[in-house]
Amino acid sequence: MKEITEIKGGVTAAKGFLAAHTAAGIKYKDRDDMALLFSERPAAAAGTFTQNVVKAAPVLWDRRIVEEGKAARAVVINAGIANACTGKEGMDYCERTAGCAASTLQIPQDSVLVASTGVIGMQLPMERIEQGIRAMAPGLARGREAENKAARAIMTTDTREKEAAVTFTVGGTSVTVGGMCKGSGMIHPNMCTMLSFVTTDLCISQELLQEALRGSVAKTYNMISVDGDTSTNDTCLLLANGMAGNEKITEKNEAYETFVEALTRVNRTLAKMMAGDGEGATALFEVKVVHAKTEEDAAVLARSVISSNLTKAAIFGHDANWGRILCALGYAGPQFDPERVDLTLESANGRLMILRQGVAADYSEEEASRILSADSVTAVCDMNMGEAEAAAWGCDLTYDYVKINADYRS
Repeated sequence: MKEITEIKGGVTAAKGFLAAHTAAGIKYKDRDDMALLFSERPAAAAGTFTQNVVKAAPVLWDRRIVEEGKAARAVVINAGIANACTGKEGMDYCERTAGCAASTLQIPQDSVLVASTGVIGMQLPMERIEQGIRAMAPGLARGREAENKAARAIMTTDTREKEAAVTFTVGGTSVTVGGMCKGSGMIHPNMCTMLSFVTTDLCISQELLQEALRGSVAKTYNMISVDGDTSTNDTCLLLANGMAGNEKITEKNEAYETFVEALTRVNRTLAKMMAGDGEGATALFEVKVVHAKTEEDAAVLARSVISSNLTKAAIFGHDANWGRILCALGYAGPQFDPERVDLTLESANGRLMILRQGVAADYSEEEASRILSADSVTAVCDMNMGEAEAAAWGCDLTYDYVKINADYRS
């Protein structure tokens, strides 16, 4: 596998991608709440979308464009109102949004993707949306300031923007993958999570781009959970405009595999940022399941632990309550021998085995609490059953999660 280098950057790190932002006053009165992404050339588009039966209008709009294999030129994103459960009017507003962007940017309407996040059931204020599009178009730009402000504009209850980028080489040609996402609550993805936008200047077929995204999502966004709720608006879009100039990838060769690893590196970074920024969270909680029978078993077991409210509450309390972890493993589904399980806690503050062969190890509760006091904590669950492994990411469950969601609509 060729070297992949992490760089500072986001959605405009790849050649030919521009971003802009504005304060349209959609719901928030004191901050930017719209972003615009633009590709200087038509880009192959791939996407994964929520598996919730209740799907927001933007999900239906984007899924159709992706499934029809249309080239993409722009993505219009708003925060504050989700445009979910809005009926025909909501779908009409997607078309109207795309139409405004198309006429403003002089591109085809079916090359415009749309994304919304926020309160469910409210209609978009279309005059403000259209004014926002027209205000953003002249400000489209590349660089850290433009992409960072766009990443901030799509936030809802997020406390910080989330960006990542990497570079690698294909046939002597430098290629970049960059992205941004938002997500803090209503996160228990079954496709991807909340809103994620990834761009690359790689030249690749739309079919392989979609396959690469689907595989990457399974190992990254689908392995996080904040609160067990799968959103109506979950969307991950991947655009590839080919401006790196590499020979087009049309088969699963070494170049394709390198791209998949680079894409997964970006998506994993963004996914972990979302998990660590869960609503009210004080710590990122990672679960590594090792020596499981199969990779599928390992993934299911890891997700079960990071989704356990009792375990999440124990992490918040810095309490090494290993019984909750073992319990979550036990009801996950895969069969294992509990008398062979070892559990170890890790953080920047140290490493400590708390369960050995299914019974409590001789450990210090004070030392365990100190390890759990870090802002990133890992539980390693050694099943001692095989060679497969997987990782999942979540966060602790705090009082503030309830406070945030008790008055979210207001």
